[in-house]
Amino acid sequence: MTKKELIKTKDGSATLYSERFDECYHSTNDGALSESLYKHITPAFELIGDKKDITILDICFGLGYNTLTTLYYLKKHSLDKRVRIISPEFDEELIKSLKDFDYPNELKEYRDIIIELSDNGYYKDSNIEIELFIGDARELLKSLIQRGIKIDIVYQDAFSPKKNPLLWTREYFEDISKIASEDIVLTTYSSATPVRMGLYESGFKIYKAPDRGVRRGTIASFRELELEEVDMELKKSRNPNAKSLRDKQYQ
Repeated sequence: MTKKELIKTKDGSATLYSERFDECYHSTNDGALSESLYKHITPAFELIGDKKDITILDICFGLGYNTLTTLYYLKKHSLDKRVRIISPEFDEELIKSLKDFDYPNELKEYRDIIIELSDNGYYKDSNIEIELFIGDARELLKSLIQRGIKIDIVYQDAFSPKKNPLLWTREYFEDISKIASEDIVLTTYSSATPVRMGLYESGFKIYKAPDRGVRRGTIASFRELELEEVDMELKKSRNPNAKSLRDKQYQ
């Protein structure tokens, strides 16, 4: 495992700095817990509606904040849902170290789940199933396509397009679209034009994330949502250089 430095974020929760990607796993200004809760989990579950059985793709697992905060949100709001979470992570040593990570108080009650995931990469109870995939997220997408698995929510939370571009290309989002349910809600911290173009060119409608006191990102869906939509055709007409990232740029 490459060197990682423990960093305290603005809301008091801890994250790590990755030497390999020269980035922190979370925004230090927004806070690790706040970022998960307000950029991903809250908008996703508000927009997914009354659906009882939900499959979530958490890209990438990292420190597990998005997955654990999902469990926290479900309990806090007493939501009667059955949730399956599938999450890729290439750093197996990181996963095995998480049993010793200093999570915020809101997430400490899920320590037994973290230990199970750290040891076995899998957890299941009557309402929750979590499956970790150790390896390349792009390979996981290919597998999900082959298996015919449909995803209702995507937490698009990989390292930034500048540091990890192959998880932000048009081809990547095209694979996401192939496993997306008709109700799909994709959340991401990024509002970069190339990211939005890649999503748009893959069939998604693009929306500005609601303002929740953290840096606003993007919501994408096949559906009409009651959010401020971004007119991508207008953006293209005003800026002919507005283009998506493509795999061939990085191969």
